[in-house]
Amino acid sequence: MKKITKATYLKWYEDMLFWRKFEDKLAAVYIQQKVRGFLHLYNGQEAILAGALHVMELGKDRMITAYRNHVQPIGMGVDPKRVMAELFGKATGTSMGLGGSMHIFSKEYNFHGGHGIVGGQIPLGAGMAFGDKYFNRDNVTLCFMGDGAVRQGALHETLNLATLWQLPVVFVVENNGYAMGTSVARTASHQEIWKLGLGYEMPCGPVDGMDPVAVAEELDKAIRHARAGKGPSFLEMKTYRYRGHSMSDAQKYRTKEEVEEYRKIDPITQVKEIILKNKYASQKQLDELDASVKAKVSECEKFAEESPYPDQSVMYDAVYEQKDYPFIKHKLD
Repeated sequence: MKKITKATYLKWYEDMLFWRKFEDKLAAVYIQQKVRGFLHLYNGQEAILAGALHVMELGKDRMITAYRNHVQPIGMGVDPKRVMAELFGKATGTSMGLGGSMHIFSKEYNFHGGHGIVGGQIPLGAGMAFGDKYFNRDNVTLCFMGDGAVRQGALHETLNLATLWQLPVVFVVENNGYAMGTSVARTASHQEIWKLGLGYEMPCGPVDGMDPVAVAEELDKAIRHARAGKGPSFLEMKTYRYRGHSMSDAQKYRTKEEVEEYRKIDPITQVKEIILKNKYASQKQLDELDASVKAKVSECEKFAEESPYPDQSVMYDAVYEQKDYPFIKHKLD
């Protein structure tokens, strides 16, 4: 694994802070109705992405996830301005404004969504890994899902085939405690999701998803295992989300005290404390970094605001490759 250095911690802090502020800004503009539909925010889970990016081979390895998917493409290299523009429904967005919050994509940066169907990305992740193995490409796919998605039958079908065919894929469960508003304890006879991997005889285990170092160490092992042709792994990242399942979530299933207790292990705060303790940067330098991050987020908002909406005709161009699509098209008013 690449060594974790002073530069690593500073990058982690800047990246995670930017992701947090980016999501906070989306929450604000959602209330102003500039972003519509569903909006699922990543606040609290940033350590998982930070640790993953540290050990992935960007430009080669792939990532696919569910609908809590705004900051992952940014980490993979997508311009955050384009991500915000997509959420605003603008033509400059990653999917020309037609996908919105739950369907961010970037073929260029190997980020394959953003999927609105719970668990829908799981077989797709294995399918991409199958393609890479079939064409002898030295790529690994990281397939992320929430704790609620593991109750989908497609997960078990996928784990079986991925193991049988020794596919280069790492399945990562981001267990933030609640599937929408239902705890793991209410959906299964066990609370240790990682044990599902035992039934398929694949490497599996729990990981502290609030610590980017722990995430990086375990994902590094899993990625090396997959790249060596030894097949998939199944990791349960135990994390927590500070905001609701989506912006429409009243959060009546948990107490404010519970949320505050988890804030004590906020991954951004943990990384900041290590930076200050080891004198990697001063508080003044971090304050300047905070200001820079806020300015960058404001630039994203300004870009999205000023971008045009897509022309209605784009809907056909984006959906159908065949120019003379044979079925009837109603004229758009």
